[in-house]
Amino acid sequence: MKIKIDKNKCIGCGSCVYSMQEMFVFDNDGKAKTIKEKINDSNLKELEITKNNCPAKAIKILKE
Repeated sequence: MKIKIDKNKCIGCGSCVYSMQEMFVFDNDGKAKTIKEKINDSNLKELEITKNNCPAKAIKILKE
């Protein structure tokens, strides 16, 4: 599976960055970006919670 941030939807609130610092950081444009695109089952539950908490619904989990 992969994780993607839709930069057109991201508002830069940082909810993903603060909840999963190992997966997300702020880019130079002030919006979130992924550190690791590929994800595994060990952090999928936490990632689903982070995705659902995104106010802009900018986080996508894609099956490869």
